[in-house]
Amino acid sequence: NCSLLYERVKEEDIDILINNAGFGMAGEFIHGDLDRELQMINTNIKALHILTKLFLKDFVHRDYGYILNVASAAAFLSGPLMATYYATKAYVRNFTLALRKEMQKANAHVYISALCPGPVQTEFSEVAQVKFALRGKSSMEVAKMAVDGMLGQKAQIIPGGLMKAAYVCCKLMPLFVLSEASYHIQKRKE
Repeated sequence: NCSLLYERVKEEDIDILINNAGFGMAGEFIHGDLDRELQMINTNIKALHILTKLFLKDFVHRDYGYILNVASAAAFLSGPLMATYYATKAYVRNFTLALRKEMQKANAHVYISALCPGPVQTEFSEVAQVKFALRGKSSMEVAKMAVDGMLGQKAQIIPGGLMKAAYVCCKLMPLFVLSEASYHIQKRKE
């Protein structure tokens, strides 16, 4: 339970929160297991939302702190064949950027960043039952870039040149092209 976790550590001198829990699942939405999808929403969105709320209040009160919310490059696309996962990561990214702006407008010394990596070498692909077309970055590489970006007060951290180029393409391409490309990328992972 997120509230119990917060209660257990709230008296500590915590000034960095990294929300990194999450998992994915592949397949057509219509055939997906609803209970598993709701577990994903609870893990990828609800837990992150609760912990961010609880710790952010403390950080604002002290006028100091960092929050790193782990989204994904999936946050930039609609994600057919992984619709729920992509949608949860879009929530994380947009939520994080909105809170970041609120902190800026309040002149708070609380910095919130969204990490949006592409494939990372973890057990994610086994849990989601997908095969990535690209060899992912090591978790150590991504962690270093994430911490450096967070401490550098970046709004959005996108590890690697290829993922940065993909992000720019996503901003320039029409939605129907992005959805079609996303579908084919996911189809190839099966």
